[in-house]
Formats: sequence, C-alpha cells, structure tokens
Amino acid sequence: MEFSNWKLDKIENIRFEEFFDLIENNRNRIIKTFPVTVSNCIDLKATGEFITKNIQIEIERTGYYFYVRNIETNNLIGYIGIKKIDYNISKCELFYFIDNHFEGKGIISKAVSEVIGFCFNELKMNKIFICTSKINFGSQQIALKNGFIHEGTLREEFKNHEGVLEDINYYGLLKSDYK
Repeated sequence: MEFSNWKLDKIENIRFEEFFDLIENNRNRIIKTFPVTVSNCIDLKATGEFITKNIQIEIERTGYYFYVRNIETNNLIGYIGIKKIDYNISKCELFYFIDNHFEGKGIISKAVSEVIGFCFNELKMNKIFICTSKINFGSQQIALKNGFIHEGTLREEFKNHEGVLEDINYYGLLKSDYK
C-alpha cells in the first residue's frame, strides 16, 4: 500500500536496526503507552529477538504488524499492529504510533484506515477496538476520525512502564459501521 509520501511495509522487509532506531528516537515519548515494545527493544540484539518473535506471531495468525515508511528517505516513521485476535467472536485490537517528527500530518490516521480494511476484509473481523491512555488525545482523535465510537473507560486495565495500573479509554468499530 503506497501513498504520496509514505507506504505501509510488512514485517519481512524490516531490518532490526531501523526498527530499533524508530523506537530509540521516540523512547521517552512512547514508554508510557508502549512499555512492552520499549522494554523489548533495549538494544539491537533484543530488537532482533522481538522482530523474530513477531514474525512467528504472524505465522501463527495471532497478530500482524505493519510499518509506515517514508518513501523519500526509506526510513521507518510509524508502527501499527493487530493483537488480541479472537477468531471465535471475530474481534481484534489495533495499536499504533508515529515518529514525533511526523505527528499531526494525518499519516498515521490514513495508515490506520488501511489496516482497518485489512482487519475487516482479510481477517474477516466483526469488531476492531483501540485502547488509549486517557491523556493520549492524539490517539483518541485517530480512533474517532476513523469512525470508532468511545464505548467507555476500562478501570485499571493497563499496566504502565512503572508497573502502575491505569484507566484506559476503549473505542470500538463494528464492521456494520465501517464505511
């Protein structure tokens, strides 16, 4: 999937070094909302193990990973994943972030829209959900812009990087609501 200045790339095209650089350049900003990814990418070796594990997750069809790549520089600028896939009730969770230099340009919102299409059309999901930190207004806007409905707040549902349980906002999108 290619657009004017970015494209979605698949996990098999990702080099450990470039994913590590994306995490490293955004580490302080995303540690609160991506503690597992950040803790698994502390150096190149750990990042390689993380990507290798994620390749296996894709093979097992229990998760999928997409990477936003700047076409002009060929650098990774974003990361989108599908997790918590429940094929019995056709439901999955999306997560995403974009490099701080590309925030506010609509790139991640459009990329999320493409992954939503993959979830409904390829994975045959009935519902996609997004969980955001209560203070992550950018992520909330992406969910709303893509047609998700704020279904409520889940209390003490997410363990942050400090081990503290936090409330999260839960957004859902049904296939019947998908445009």
